[in-house]
Amino acid sequence: MKVVLAIDSFKGCASSQELSAWIEEGIKEVYQEASVTSCYIADGGEGMLEALMQNVQGKIVTCNVHDPLMNPISAQYGILRDGTTAVIEMAQAGGLPLVPKEKRNPLLTTTFGVGEMVKDAIAKGCRKFIVGIGGSATNDAALGMMQALGYRFLDTSDNELGLGGTILEKVHHVDDVQVLPELKTCEFIVACDVDNVMYGLHGSAHIYAGQKGADAAMIERLDAGMKHFTHVLKNTLGKDVAMNAGSGAAGGMGGGMQAFLDAKLRSGIDIILDQIGFDAHLKDATLVITGEGRIDKQSLMGKVLSGVSKRAQKAGVPLIALGGGIADELEEHEGVDALFSIMRYPMSLEEAMEKTRAEKLVKQSTKEIFRLIKLVKRDK
Repeated sequence: MKVVLAIDSFKGCASSQELSAWIEEGIKEVYQEASVTSCYIADGGEGMLEALMQNVQGKIVTCNVHDPLMNPISAQYGILRDGTTAVIEMAQAGGLPLVPKEKRNPLLTTTFGVGEMVKDAIAKGCRKFIVGIGGSATNDAALGMMQALGYRFLDTSDNELGLGGTILEKVHHVDDVQVLPELKTCEFIVACDVDNVMYGLHGSAHIYAGQKGADAAMIERLDAGMKHFTHVLKNTLGKDVAMNAGSGAAGGMGGGMQAFLDAKLRSGIDIILDQIGFDAHLKDATLVITGEGRIDKQSLMGKVLSGVSKRAQKAGVPLIALGGGIADELEEHEGVDALFSIMRYPMSLEEAMEKTRAEKLVKQSTKEIFRLIKLVKRDK
């Protein structure tokens, strides 16, 4: 029996690596002879860097950058074994957890530090970039990132503007005289799993700015600023990206990177699966096990479960999903042969997320699943 594990983290409880180890232990207690391959998984947001670097050869690089409020910090990114591909997790320099709750304000926060990471990687020879943009604290349409790479944004009087979402409404001209020349030879792939546009009721500000510290007045101002800035992009760069699916991701980061860097937006889980050679692992596989902390309708819409299930279906390999909890709405689950919750008795969320208990529950559930498989195989 060959079992392939491709399980996402149970956020706030256990990593993909920990869950894979627990599941493998449970399998081996029932099927000692089983071959188990663990693929560490993330969906393109926080955890993408760790997941990729655990699966493929490469190195982690630490560099000095600035956080969303321009405080100096250290951030990490990965360079894959080819020496020219960098894996950058936006959250390392532009993530919401980096900003204390009382200081969260997307009019002020900037993606400057993300650009500094790119600049550092370019200096080290990287020319291909895989960028995960989940978990951002910003709503500046990647302006800060571009400023770190040499772009200057000017107002109607040709004065250089500062940082943050507040400058969106003031940009009149884009100056690229000091832009890093190497950018012309770079390729950017963005892990993006939302389809929000840059402005409007389904735009970056209205959908996400509230959780980044914006009140109602700020949201309206950011939305108007984003609309103005997209018109500037169209008139000055000839790039009309405002209504592209995913352009509003991470506070307009998706659209900004499309306009300035000709970035390609792709599903985060597909990027991960391609990079780790997941399809090759499915050859001769008996079963795939995937899952995440809570399995609901969103899990089947571009997230880890969706991406893994499509690959397993194509390869003709049965798929079982494990979750901390399963939503009642999931009466049908196309592409997933069976869903199992690890919960065995009523408990609070805090109890369920206690790591020692979660480990026990995951192992117990795995053993029960494989006991049933063994029973069926024996009867055949």
